Amino acid sequence: MILEPIYPKILSIRTLPNAHEDVLRSYGADPEKHSALGLITCDQDDPTFVALDEATKNANVDVVFARSFYAGSSFSSGRLSGEILGVLAAENSDEIEEGLRAMRRCLEHDACFYNGDSSGSIALFPHIIGSLGTYLSKEAGLEVGDAMAYLVAPPIEATIAFDAALKSADVRLAKLFTPPTETNYAAAWLSGDLADCQVAAEAFARKVVEVGNNPLSY
Repeated sequence: MILEPIYPKILSIRTLPNAHEDVLRSYGADPEKHSALGLITCDQDDPTFVALDEATKNANVDVVFARSFYAGSSFSSGRLSGEILGVLAAENSDEIEEGLRAMRRCLEHDACFYNGDSSGSIALFPHIIGSLGTYLSKEAGLEVGDAMAYLVAPPIEATIAFDAALKSADVRLAKLFTPPTETNYAAAWLSGDLADCQVAAEAFARKVVEVGNNPLSY
């Protein structure tokens, strides 16, 4: 099965050195340890969550804010809004810039959605993280360095595919986001060793495509 990638587009990326302490606190940062912020918006939210986690593996940064916007990038509030705002915090702007560089590499070469059918009407995210950083490991209740399958698709395709993924390999459910999420999708985080996570992600992708091609089979 070969899926066509839908590459994410970074819409804005800025460093805010010496941020005001009220702004730091409002976005979840600690003025006692953070002075600078890094902000990014993108037209794909889940790859950006992965990229934020990647930043924590490449720089001394904390993810202090990461929110998807309601309904998705097709209904964004402005041309730079996209589907998500992510915010890094660090002691200085050098660390922020290193973290943002890691995010760009991830979004340009690693994490992206895929087309699940020839019409481009189904987008799925069967992503494998070989080693979690400090951000997603905390969100998922897992350990830094664990492998994780990060699975996302539209509601009915995702629900049936989650079941297939869990049955396909020795993986466990770390967290499931039932529909509707902010972007009206559904998501699941599965943990296990790297090989089992890969098997589960492939089973998930196959089932999403199958359901998309046979939506009225019951």
